[in-house]
Amino acid sequence: MPLANPAQAQVVAGPAAPIEPSYVELVELALAADIVARVQIDDQATLRAERAPDVAPGKVRIYAESITQALLGGRIAIGESLAFLVDLPADARGRAPKLKKQVFLIFARSVEGRPGQVYLAGQGAMQPATPALEQRVRQVLTQLAESARPPVITGVREAMSVPGNLVGESETQIFLETRSGDPVSLSVIRRPGMTAQWGVSWTDIVDQAARPPQAQTLEWYALACFLPADLPEDAFIQRDRESRDRAREDYRMVLGQLGPCVRNN
Repeated sequence: MPLANPAQAQVVAGPAAPIEPSYVELVELALAADIVARVQIDDQATLRAERAPDVAPGKVRIYAESITQALLGGRIAIGESLAFLVDLPADARGRAPKLKKQVFLIFARSVEGRPGQVYLAGQGAMQPATPALEQRVRQVLTQLAESARPPVITGVREAMSVPGNLVGESETQIFLETRSGDPVSLSVIRRPGMTAQWGVSWTDIVDQAARPPQAQTLEWYALACFLPADLPEDAFIQRDRESRDRAREDYRMVLGQLGPCVRNN
């Protein structure tokens, strides 16, 4: 397949990442892309420095043509070949790495009016294809296709914590703000001699039987990556210090059990 004129490619460079993406990054790449595919590089050309003035030091910009091996997911039809730009680290002599015949997974968006030309969807949007990574990508795509996506959390609206009748007994409720206005709330229940239990409710009903989301699910992502680091002062319904401190402690426990929103790239 002959190389097209790189100057007419009209695609956006997206650097490949040396570290395999986390679950969070796979979700965000999949949301940003309308094409997720396994491709084999068929040909490449390095753009001269004057034609790629914004390339980071130590990298080169490559115009790559690839053969589509499999469409893992996408909202549009694609052909047997895809062309795109990618920025990659140069070797010790300042030359581009040889990509021909290598197989990659790419997250990309189509270029309007240019069938077969795409631009990579973000940092880490081109990854060396491995069976393990492809399985992870397929799992994420299945979640996005089959699950109702949780609302995007934008903050905390209200927080309150009330003691129970026994020493060490309490219940904390935290109501979240969402971009769509859909209700989301957290509840933390403490009982004497028992481990504190918490859960999330995605409806108007505050359910004491609510449970935490499973790790590496869209519900976990919605909380781990969008909850604020602390409860804002204007969210507290109660004014006494004891109630506020208890609510803060319970909120920190929730964040700790969710774990960090990890991005490797």
